[in-house]
Amino acid sequence: MPAKKRGVYADPAGTPHANLADKVADFSYESDALAQLIVECWTVGSTLTSLTTGTFAARSAAAKAALAARGIYLDFPIVVTEDEYDNGFSLADAGLSADKGLVFVVPRTTRATAAKPLLETAKMLMAITPNGI
Repeated sequence: MPAKKRGVYADPAGTPHANLADKVADFSYESDALAQLIVECWTVGSTLTSLTTGTFAARSAAAKAALAARGIYLDFPIVVTEDEYDNGFSLADAGLSADKGLVFVVPRTTRATAAKPLLETAKMLMAITPNGI
């Protein structure tokens, strides 16, 4: 059985999951502002919904606004769920090229407990690629 294609790919739109080959690099970055956005995704359902549902254009616009509100200005951000990442996410399917699109992965809420502080939990998950937004 072939290995599961986890990650973000820049293959042409419509490439079958099993044939994804052009993987975009994974990396992590620590930021209090991004960690706070993760906490908001975990605690405010409408935030996660606006970033991870609807058309990719709408999702990108929501991500651009959410990031700009935190002082991060990007032209073509897209937020995906950890499940989307695990299933192999294609930038091309989102209408983005690898040289323009920037993908953030929201960690599953089940990775955090109800214990406080959630901000520190989010920071730790950001350090574990690809579990940070």
